[in-house]
Amino acid sequence: MRVVAHDYAGLGVTEIARTVCELLEWKRPNGRLKNLECRQLLERLQAGGAVTLPALRKTKSKGPQRVDTSQQFFEPEPVECAARECEPLELALVQGPAEGRLWREQMERHHYLGCRVPFGANLRYWVRNRDRELAGLLWTSPAWKMQNRDAWIGWNDEQRKRNLQAIVNNGRFLILPWVRVKGLASKILALNARQMPHDWEVRYGYRPLLLETLVDATRFRGTCYRAANWICLGQTAGRGRMDREHKADGRSIKDIYVYPLVRNARQRLCSDPIP
Repeated sequence: MRVVAHDYAGLGVTEIARTVCELLEWKRPNGRLKNLECRQLLERLQAGGAVTLPALRKTKSKGPQRVDTSQQFFEPEPVECAARECEPLELALVQGPAEGRLWREQMERHHYLGCRVPFGANLRYWVRNRDRELAGLLWTSPAWKMQNRDAWIGWNDEQRKRNLQAIVNNGRFLILPWVRVKGLASKILALNARQMPHDWEVRYGYRPLLLETLVDATRFRGTCYRAANWICLGQTAGRGRMDREHKADGRSIKDIYVYPLVRNARQRLCSDPIP
């Protein structure tokens, strides 16, 4: 990594990350390079003094940024009806810059966690009925470690490192605030559990075995997840999904929910390797 960072300094950090991925064959199952994760790793190594990266170039920002929500927003007419009147539900992948901006804007305005650009594998969805948006979802890479989840699965560290990619995390779930339909959220979760694994396999080359999510119990009771047959496994240690250095104990304790996509999900996650 030090040699590549030195030899490719003139090409920038992105090209260094791509080159490291190629040399280490750090790829997704579909063959694409994991250059975003590699860049994040390189930046952490630089912060620790292990490598030296070239200075970031002063260019226009690329990729999606935090959305400006300062402009006046007019809320649509309320949607108040029985859940069956919202059918058929359409689960559509977010496509193109206009859709992507609208999705990020709604998350930033209405989700208590806002909208951050996720690292690594992810899928974003709109849930629609008759061309009107009812909800938005984000699926991402899973938490690196969670004691209660890992104990429930029963895997060891080596199995977890090898098979972790078979878990997908529901990082955001937003029913738009003007949509007041009892029972709609659990219907959306059930639809996601049927369709998302196929979309994930098409995009990333492998089919997940388990879904997970974290619910802030100070804000929500997890009713829709329970109604959709998700399993509550207890609570996190409060460090956050990516706090591998244990610097934030107890700050954000959340309930852990999982949903097996196959009957023998735990056994397959513990297999060596996953068939």
